Amino acid sequence: MSGNVTVRENGLGRYQQEVIAGQHHLLAGEPAELGGDDAGPAPFDYLMAGLGACTSITLRMYAERKGLPLRQVSVDLSLHKVDVDGVARHCIHRQITLDGDLTAEQRQRLLEIANKCPVHRALSQSFLLDCALTD
Repeated sequence: MSGNVTVRENGLGRYQQEVIAGQHHLLAGEPAELGGDDAGPAPFDYLMAGLGACTSITLRMYAERKGLPLRQVSVDLSLHKVDVDGVARHCIHRQITLDGDLTAEQRQRLLEIANKCPVHRALSQSFLLDCALTD
């Protein structure tokens, strides 16, 4: 499992954030239409990137373990809202492209495995969010 992540304003632009994940330093922000300067991906972009990366890695691990002829995995994601019983809910559409000489059965199994990646499982459940202020 991943370690800790620190996010803090970097003072370089409107809504611009420095994201520190282990040895990795990234930027996050908001697009111009939301008042930001588009210096980095928006928070929901990072959420979708996490799901896409986890999906692709999970499929690669499974294909290697099973010796499947999977050449490449590509995951395209988009976010929109849907109405569920009168309540607007976020919906991530995930389109997975598998390149390789795979049978229909292998492709179906890989879709099942994609739906078992850890981030997919976490997002499909209700998170418990523990939030506190530092003194």
